[in-house]
Amino acid sequence: MSENTELRRQAVNAAKQIIVKAGTRLLIDRKSIAKLVAGIAKLRQNGHKVLLVSSGAVGMGMELAGVTRRPAELAKKQALAALGQTRLMSIYAEEAAKHGFQVAQLLLTAADLRSRSRYLNVMNCINALWEKNILPIANENDSVSVDELKFGDNDTLAGMLTSVTGADLTILLTTVDGLLDRNPDGTLGERIPVVTKLNDKLRSLAGGTDDSNFSIGGMASKLRAAELATAAGAYLWIADGRKDNIMELIMASEDTGTLFLPRIHRVSGKKRWVGFFSKVSGTLTVDDGAVQALTKGKSLLPSGVISVAGNFRRSDTVEIVTTGNVPIARGLVNFDAIQLLSICRKHSDEIAEILGRNVETEAVHRDNLVMLES
Repeated sequence: MSENTELRRQAVNAAKQIIVKAGTRLLIDRKSIAKLVAGIAKLRQNGHKVLLVSSGAVGMGMELAGVTRRPAELAKKQALAALGQTRLMSIYAEEAAKHGFQVAQLLLTAADLRSRSRYLNVMNCINALWEKNILPIANENDSVSVDELKFGDNDTLAGMLTSVTGADLTILLTTVDGLLDRNPDGTLGERIPVVTKLNDKLRSLAGGTDDSNFSIGGMASKLRAAELATAAGAYLWIADGRKDNIMELIMASEDTGTLFLPRIHRVSGKKRWVGFFSKVSGTLTVDDGAVQALTKGKSLLPSGVISVAGNFRRSDTVEIVTTGNVPIARGLVNFDAIQLLSICRKHSDEIAEILGRNVETEAVHRDNLVMLES
């Protein structure tokens, strides 16, 4: 068995919970939607819990309204999304019923995942649907989203939901057979079967592959999703959704598409939220000793903090950076900014004299801290 095949087999064997994302250009008519639902039905029959991230609401709205070009005006796009989403979900419900299961709609904005309580609500809702053997279908809430509330595209949403659910595998179905190398003359070359770690060279391969008349995104957005999913400890597989049996090929560990390997071991739900969703309210610059301690899984002590930036409060999320301003971690801070400023470089006995005896000795406890891999 080749290493490529073995890695794919490992990804399939690990996949108890799967996120499937289908782009607008794969959802061009009822026949294509029926094919997608049939593939998902096979995954479910094999015992996998599946969540579908579906694009297509605006495209469906364009078809219903007789519009041939995606409008630039926000209100018009929102109107098309509202029109198309209803029709899209009705088709999903009808096709799923043919396979004996129901679907449920989740319309999300970025704000739903930045808030810890709303993040937990989304996670609990998905788990409750899975317990009832219902297929959750998620989409960005395009009919109300504005720039500051947007994920950007559904590839990013799929990567984020991988982290929210603790899914093991994310499958991005697109209209190309994975990430392609580039020839010296700039033309597309051979397919890259496995990516161990994303780097700038691989990111440079992600040329524009989208048709802005109907959809947003492209390979660059899929690589962003891969960064999110693999950083959360999941596999991500980019594959050609136009193939009739693509789900079967993937679950048979066939050499199709591009497989991205996890960068880290699975982290807890709380740490996933801290690392990928919470709003950063400040920055702590730390010395080399603190960097070494953090990489060994220890807490951040005030003695290792060189400087503080931002007007954060206790339990806010802060980013931890090196003296070279390289982000290495995020965590929930134990002090207000003013308090932490007063105890930078101080040891435990000095902290007690400045702030009193009943205070934490850690600036950020290791249980509330997640390392950021480069």
